[in-house]
Amino acid sequence: MNSKLVPRHVTPSLNDRLRVMPVVVVTGARQTGKSTLVARLDDGDRRYVTLDDLDAMDAAAHDPESLVGGDRPVTLDEVQRTPDLLHAVKRAVDTQRRPGQFLLTGSANLALMSRVSESLAGRASYLTLWPLTRREQLGLGSCGIWDELIAAPDSDWRDLIRNAEPLPEDWRDLALRGGFPTPALELSAPGDRAIWYDGYVRTYLERDLQDLSAISALPDFRRVMRVACQQLGQLLNQSAVSRTLGLAQPTVHRYLNLLEMSYLLVRVPAYSVNRSKRLVKQPRLYWSDTGVALHLAEADAPTGAHLENLVLNDLLSWRDARLERAEISFWRTRTGEEVDFVVEVGGRLLPIEVKATVRPRLDDARHLRTFQREYADTSRKGLLLHDGDLVEWLTPDVLAAPWWRII
Repeated sequence: MNSKLVPRHVTPSLNDRLRVMPVVVVTGARQTGKSTLVARLDDGDRRYVTLDDLDAMDAAAHDPESLVGGDRPVTLDEVQRTPDLLHAVKRAVDTQRRPGQFLLTGSANLALMSRVSESLAGRASYLTLWPLTRREQLGLGSCGIWDELIAAPDSDWRDLIRNAEPLPEDWRDLALRGGFPTPALELSAPGDRAIWYDGYVRTYLERDLQDLSAISALPDFRRVMRVACQQLGQLLNQSAVSRTLGLAQPTVHRYLNLLEMSYLLVRVPAYSVNRSKRLVKQPRLYWSDTGVALHLAEADAPTGAHLENLVLNDLLSWRDARLERAEISFWRTRTGEEVDFVVEVGGRLLPIEVKATVRPRLDDARHLRTFQREYADTSRKGLLLHDGDLVEWLTPDVLAAPWWRII
């Protein structure tokens, strides 16, 4: 499949924002398809400038008004390379405010970059483009059926899921190919994907990272990347990482922040509303792309944590294309009770457990039921996503469903 022709789930949301706001910023990891996405919006009137071009970089440094001026709407690609250009964008918007005036893309979270002092508050809408969802890879241009589940009464979930189009596949294959368009859609051989992943990591370390922060010890940075990928789905303990690698804890902290800023590392926060149980506070570590994570970890095969990561990736794509905000966290007590994901939307909580088993058992629902008792006034029924075919209520308040019917 040609990655340039794959419809993206965020497109309607992007168009809505361009109709209202003078500046729309599309951020996400490099190679998620941002340039392709914004290029499709070119109706012949929009001017396109990429800051990967040396001439454009020079103009941004010495004559920024030439890049942002004029009556035509402008797309500025990879704007994190010249963050000071945002000052010129702000001046242009304040002079003549028009919907869709600027469409910016960046491979780093501009709100976290220390060199960006101008927030464009009140002028910009932000949208994150994550790697391809499974349904985008299938050409459906969507993420999972989360909107349908949220909107439906809990009692209708079983019929809703059973009536959804079945899209079975081996989640291990999905984890290995990840969601970056080139390896996911154009490279089928594992060796070919490994070559691409190696080039991706080298480009990130040797060029993209230097746009964010000067890193002199690149081997140490890569070691932190590897350990983060090896601890997928686990609680983040920076002190333990520091001891393991023999690096100062502030260095580890800084490196992890840079990975998160680059949309490679994903920290899922702990659900923090405490009732009667003591809760852990550390976030859990995941990666924005399982293919890159497996490559960096030098892992032989995906594990159950990678299936969790696939579900999370789909949830992130769903969440960040919504206008109504949803929060994604996990729940864990000091005594080890744990729910993989808690989706908070509309004042209600949807607890989700992910199990890489083809035969879900009653015991697999135990922690979901504990969570529901703890938050009985706000929790919906629980979802237990598994690798089998069963769509059935394991208990009156926990529905078991195949992951491939949901995402």
